[in-house]
Amino acid sequence: MTTTPRPIDFLIIGAAKCATTWEQHSLSASPGIFMPAPELHFFSRVYDNGFDWFNAQFDGAQSDDIVGEKSNSYLTQPEAAERIHATYPDVKMIVQMRDPVQRAYSDYCMLLRRGEVNEDIRRHLDPQKAATERFLNDGLYGHHLKRFYALFPHKQILLLAFEDVATHPDRQLQWVADHIGYTGQLTPPVREKVKDKHAAAVPGPLRRVLAPLRPLLDPIRTRPPVSTLRNLVAKPFTYPSLPDDLKQEIEAFYLADKAELSRLAPGFLPHWTHSRGTSKTNESAS
Repeated sequence: MTTTPRPIDFLIIGAAKCATTWEQHSLSASPGIFMPAPELHFFSRVYDNGFDWFNAQFDGAQSDDIVGEKSNSYLTQPEAAERIHATYPDVKMIVQMRDPVQRAYSDYCMLLRRGEVNEDIRRHLDPQKAATERFLNDGLYGHHLKRFYALFPHKQILLLAFEDVATHPDRQLQWVADHIGYTGQLTPPVREKVKDKHAAAVPGPLRRVLAPLRPLLDPIRTRPPVSTLRNLVAKPFTYPSLPDDLKQEIEAFYLADKAELSRLAPGFLPHWTHSRGTSKTNESAS
């Protein structure tokens, strides 16, 4: 039985709803870079599958490929940092973050669209009720990164801002390429949204009925007749707005963590940290 993990060059470890799928699609389309299509969540959720399973996910990689993987749960699952360090102490990591208030709201909208949460937005985003749950907890970047900085040198962790994807996508990808040691011609960034929350959606009740069939339907969802049937039942989706008072409460919730992030990575200065400067981390920070 194989017990030795295959070599990995880089990991995109988060954060969720911060355009990491856009990043993955752009990298995967570039010659000489190999990434499994799905998120494996190996070091966070399915570690018991073992390295035989993990290694098999990279069977399509060529011997000279730069090999990476993306699983946003690695940033937020407490056990992941130590597991990654024990296996790949020299791996390069990429963390892409966005305004944590907007990240929380976007994550909530995604699960609402899927029918996994209800429209009681305060139940899911009020810090007095849901501080430890997914939507708010996953945006505590300083808290989560502290685990990684306790184990890895700063130079191995590239911090990026989601907001730069819209304004400087080519520069964003070049920073990624430089970090992982890719010298080839990068594939131009994906211009359209990878996941468009404004697209029509299958109604929640029908979505729940079809949930057991998703492993079979997802690979062929864009092909007739599945795409034709989906278009017939899909309807525009309406999301509850984020009330101003709730937004202020969430902003207050993140103040201490933003200070922690600024302490850990003083060179990472997107606008939502209330500082000025470049959005790329100063990798020489210690």
